[in-house]
Amino acid sequence: MSQLTPENVVAETRKKMEGGIEHYKKHLSSLRTGKASTSLVQDIPVHAYGSTMKMNAVGNINTPDTRTITISPYDPSTINDIMKAIQASGIGINPMSDGKIIRLPLPELSEERRKDMVKILKAKGEEYKVEMRNLRREANEAVKKFEKDLAMSQDEAKRLNDQIQKLTDGKIEELTKLAIDKEKELLTV
Repeated sequence: MSQLTPENVVAETRKKMEGGIEHYKKHLSSLRTGKASTSLVQDIPVHAYGSTMKMNAVGNINTPDTRTITISPYDPSTINDIMKAIQASGIGINPMSDGKIIRLPLPELSEERRKDMVKILKAKGEEYKVEMRNLRREANEAVKKFEKDLAMSQDEAKRLNDQIQKLTDGKIEELTKLAIDKEKELLTV
């Protein structure tokens, strides 16, 4: 990120907030809804060849049907490493292998598990809302400093603070909408 100036404080804050929203969207896509999705496993870290790589770097990930994810390792010798990574990931799916392909059958989510996932979803949403508020605070402190250093007038500082507040409100609303949509998806049987 570039240095904050009176001219770019709102733009830089917007850029940081949008980055947070993109990160939240990525987190939401990894929450299991009972439908097979490659995003559920693609970022799982796999320890192979003496280093750690993402799942999508060690194998081809597909969804042949709505209840199954398959992983075809680029190198069959990594099958055990991939299976260990899936088991350690906490996604709650037992991998099965025929020596060439790893299959992940997605069981039907119980109502209790769906409600647990909604709780996780809401907690994570609150974390991101706090992050947005912290970005707002940082921007407001920068504006206050610019005003104190006589780099801008009181009116200009007020106008920027209003823009920052409006931006923050919009981004928190966007986070809330994303969470509501995902909650509906999770609770739909």
